Amino acid sequence: MEEWFAKRRKSKVLEIADRQMTLAIDTVIELEKSIDAASKGDKEKAKASFEKLSLVEHEIDELRRIVFEELTRGSLHSKDREDIMHLVKRLDEMADHVKDASRAVVLLLDAKVVKEMWKQFAKTAKDLVAGATTLRNAIEKLGTDPLGAMKLAKQIDEIEGRVDEKYLKSKALLLKHSNKMDAATIVILKDLIEEMEHVADACDDTADYVRILTVAREAV
Repeated sequence: MEEWFAKRRKSKVLEIADRQMTLAIDTVIELEKSIDAASKGDKEKAKASFEKLSLVEHEIDELRRIVFEELTRGSLHSKDREDIMHLVKRLDEMADHVKDASRAVVLLLDAKVVKEMWKQFAKTAKDLVAGATTLRNAIEKLGTDPLGAMKLAKQIDEIEGRVDEKYLKSKALLLKHSNKMDAATIVILKDLIEEMEHVADACDDTADYVRILTVAREAV
């Protein structure tokens, strides 16, 4: 009977962890939708994406707590337990940055923002989605195709490099158009630029851990 409960708990915690990680990555897609809507002047759609993202982020927090509680009960090998905790924590941090970026988007909906900047943010968001999607695929391959997971993790480095270039471009545009916007708008734009960069960094940090896991599992 104890073995049966252990297997059930192991299955449960892995299922919940998978759900948490999937939702965390999906928040990036909602951020892209919000920015795309804002760039087209569709305030209602942008707000709807933010509201959906906020609900998802709340669920992510709840799932993270449940995962940690289940893991402390020791139904998994200590190394597997540690690996899951690291992945869950890293992706939770990424989702936090996504929410902060989306919050900045909503605040900017009624501000006077140069169209060129929205277009630049949309390009950055597209790269963020590419990175998050690639990360999801890398995590899925961890247990079945370590080499494939490693290759995908390296691709995320390249995507993060593209985001870095767009980060600098966004900063340059902010300087270029600063005389056309008020101080409060500039501050929020700066926050949005920084948070999008943090999303890319968090995604890349998680990819680094995926690489560590592939090497560790090959060594076993």
